[in-house]
Amino acid sequence: MRDEDYKLHPVLRIDFPPGDRLGRGKIMLLELIRETGSISAAGRAMDMSYRRAWLLVDALNRMFKEPSVESQRGGKQGGGAAVTPFGETLIQRFRAMEAKACAAIRDDLDWLEAVRDRNAVSAEETARHE
Repeated sequence: MRDEDYKLHPVLRIDFPPGDRLGRGKIMLLELIRETGSISAAGRAMDMSYRRAWLLVDALNRMFKEPSVESQRGGKQGGGAAVTPFGETLIQRFRAMEAKACAAIRDDLDWLEAVRDRNAVSAEETARHE
């Protein structure tokens, strides 16, 4: 693992009452759809089923006045998906919000980093060894 994999970082999640959420998973899915042109390929890259990826895209498209992803029909490969201009803006704004949140609490993160025990075994790691 790289050093930055061990750095402390806040995780941003926006709750939309009554039950929708926007977080790094959906944003990462959008970024992978942009990269691959495919909901199924993006889902595979995140180790999720096509159905799960499709349900997340459907949730994203229902959360806002404009869709984040549009399906593309036809072509030699049988179609695909594309992130819409709104989806691109959503990605950019969410990543900017993450950066602002991190910057706002940088001193606290630095303090936590200084006082944490880097040799401590995580609960996840402990469970793997049981």
